[in-house]
Amino acid sequence: MNIKLYSAFVLFFFGMIIHAQQVLTTDEAIKLVLEHNYGIKIANNTVEVAENNTGILNSGYLPSLTGNAGASIDVQDSEGQRVDGDVIIAEGVETRRYNASVNLNYTLFDGLGRLYNYKRLKEEYQLSELEARETIETTMLQLFSIYYTVAQLSENTDALEETLIISKDRLTRAGYQFDYGQSTKLGVLNAEVDINNDSINLINAKQQLRNTKRDLNVVLGNQILEDFDVDTDLSFLLALNKEELLEKTKANNVSLLQTERNINISQFDIKTNKAQFLPTIGLVGSYGWNESSTDNPLAFTIQSTVSGLSAGVNLTWNIFDGGSNITRVKNAKIVLENQQLQKEQLIIDVERNFNNAWDDYQNKLVIYRVQEANIKTSQNNFERTQEKFKIGQVTSIEFRQAQLNLLNSELSRNQAKYDAKLAELTVLQLSGELLNIAF
Repeated sequence: MNIKLYSAFVLFFFGMIIHAQQVLTTDEAIKLVLEHNYGIKIANNTVEVAENNTGILNSGYLPSLTGNAGASIDVQDSEGQRVDGDVIIAEGVETRRYNASVNLNYTLFDGLGRLYNYKRLKEEYQLSELEARETIETTMLQLFSIYYTVAQLSENTDALEETLIISKDRLTRAGYQFDYGQSTKLGVLNAEVDINNDSINLINAKQQLRNTKRDLNVVLGNQILEDFDVDTDLSFLLALNKEELLEKTKANNVSLLQTERNINISQFDIKTNKAQFLPTIGLVGSYGWNESSTDNPLAFTIQSTVSGLSAGVNLTWNIFDGGSNITRVKNAKIVLENQQLQKEQLIIDVERNFNNAWDDYQNKLVIYRVQEANIKTSQNNFERTQEKFKIGQVTSIEFRQAQLNLLNSELSRNQAKYDAKLAELTVLQLSGELLNIAF
């Protein structure tokens, strides 16, 4: 008796250790994916680049300042005649020259091209933020798709394990009945076949569960180094209002917002090209220093130094460039028109996608509720069939059918449960609310 109690305690304790593994909640999964997902990291870096481009250092409003310096030495032979007739010959005469200067260039006016370009860069920065948001939303949907697949497979595995336990109990009962002459060997063989099938189904389900957990870990940046479970409890946002969400879709859908930014960028492209028709006025200034020295006896001076400031204003006006700038303006206007047409088409597409997603969500909620009710019916049917099987009022085939009906009901319920949740998340993503809810 003591050995049995000890064995039971060991089995119970070992089971507690197995089931005490890490449970990854949705909140923890979201935190991990935002911090470690590589696609999101890349998107954030792209936003940072766009933000750097909007800084004053990339605006064109600051002057350019350059420095130049140089030195040279010449060695030459020279010959000259004085007024008195004497000829002077100098061999290997060295002449040394040194120079340094600082030059300033600043554009005072360029037809407002810098202003429009700066505003364009601002729009590109906001567009990059929207692209990063789209990446995050897509990654979040991918995360929950895999997360809920893990949850579904976990519940499926539990159902298959329960089915295998029932099948093993049936085999034991069939063995007793055969030993006491209450049934034939056929009952035992049928039970063994069903156990084998249930075991194979369970093995396949566990392998699929392990594979899907690895898929989930990839999305999380491979941050989980041990086996884990997921939370199978979920709730639905039943207070969602279709009309309110539709208005939010038209105002906050990320694809529509991206189209609006592209339209703004095209408008600035037109203005930037038109600015090329106006003159450019620039300010230039420099400070220079030059020194020259020589030991040539023919030179009037053996050393000279010059330094000073210079400044000026220049005007450049490309009066006619062969018509290429006129062509660029015309093409930019056509690009703008196409983007406006694309926006109108996109509004229609987004509204249709939202209505489809909403109806799909409502249908899957109904299917989930029906499957929940079906579980109760199947459970009740199985329990009654099991009682009759124990007293020999139903055959093993009828019992097996009731068992399979219950299993299929559980698997269908699990499928409907997570399908409905993913359909809900799709609605929220289309309406721009996916990142604003608490999971």
